[in-house]
Amino acid sequence: MPKSKRNRAVTLSKTKKKGKEQKESLVNAVREAVELYGSIYVFSFENMRNLKFKEFRDQLKSSSRFFLGSNKVMQVALGRSVGDELKPGIRKVSKLLHGNTGLFLTNLPKEDVLRLFNAFEEYDFARTGSNAAEKVELKEGPLVEFTHEMEPFLRKQGMPVRLNKGVVELVSDFVVCEEGKPLSPESARILRLLGIKMATFRLNLICRWSAEDFELYAGGEDDSDVESS
Repeated sequence: MPKSKRNRAVTLSKTKKKGKEQKESLVNAVREAVELYGSIYVFSFENMRNLKFKEFRDQLKSSSRFFLGSNKVMQVALGRSVGDELKPGIRKVSKLLHGNTGLFLTNLPKEDVLRLFNAFEEYDFARTGSNAAEKVELKEGPLVEFTHEMEPFLRKQGMPVRLNKGVVELVSDFVVCEEGKPLSPESARILRLLGIKMATFRLNLICRWSAEDFELYAGGEDDSDVESS
């Protein structure tokens, strides 16, 4: 009987080698892109949605390149001090790579970049663990948006429901979520069923570097040592 692939042993040295190769590949790709593009931006993101991000990236691929990966590895690629920075002043970009951030390298004019990023906004259903944007409360009475087949499922989500002549009915008021509090799996499912989208996927520009100058945008001003470093 053939051995299951799941039970095959993977040597630690192989996984370490693969990880090292991936890091080196990212470093080389970032450094090559720095030579190809005139401006480098750091951006942060909220409520990442991979499909929408890919669409935005593909829209700009003829003139630009995005990098999302290990912040520390990208910092190594750019350099973190005067002594090892890839180009003069680029260490300031490196210092702003922390948390949910990425690199955007482009030859587009600054005005176009600002317009594109400011206009980018995608609404979606919130996921488990994200904070509710508002309080959602359902009042006692019939829930005409749900069919009678949904009643057992709704009860499993903790909703106090029953069938009344084939109509799903709330027997008491029910709070789906509270503003500012993390969503439970049940709350996230109910919001989706109600069609309520609370998550907004945004890309926020933090800074711009070019050979001529360096600009810090809103969101980067807390790093008071960036300009002087």
